[in-house]
Amino acid sequence: MQEKNKEIADRVHELRELSDVSIKEMAEYLKVSDEMYQKYESGIEDIPASLLFEIAHKLHVDMATLLTGEEPRMNIFTLTRDGKGVCVERRKQYGYQNLAEKFIHKKAEFFIVSVEPKSNGTKPETNSHAGQEFNYVLEGNLKVYIHDNEIVLKKGDSIYFDSNYEHAMEAMDGEPAKFLAVVL
Repeated sequence: MQEKNKEIADRVHELRELSDVSIKEMAEYLKVSDEMYQKYESGIEDIPASLLFEIAHKLHVDMATLLTGEEPRMNIFTLTRDGKGVCVERRKQYGYQNLAEKFIHKKAEFFIVSVEPKSNGTKPETNSHAGQEFNYVLEGNLKVYIHDNEIVLKKGDSIYFDSNYEHAMEAMDGEPAKFLAVVL
């Protein structure tokens, strides 16, 4: 997985330079320090999926281009078979499977997100990104932290929220959880 993360970082670096966007400009856009952004782009630190989404937006490319190195080509429909979406593990607490990476000019990103239970009992690390997000629980129980709120979701429950606010998801009851995330 480390090799794949380095390939993604290299693509981000190359596309940023081709787009004539400075490190400082990108770091300010992402609301991270220049130093942290350089760690992302050099592959020292994994780029969180929420930041990849923002980077793709800033560089005017589809997120699939950053993940796979290939431009999406499908414009009528795209089909992703069970378990065959592009997998990305951007943070230790989440595993992402992109469900529509081949569709061009998407208005949203679609992921199956897997969350493993935390063994140490600490609150998960939060993140934020521009736009809105819809989550639908497929398996397990999920605690959602968003803007000083804690909401417990069970299989079949959903939440829609402004993703500019800090948020995180945590698997509950010592069992993994899985949810559909639609990022707009």
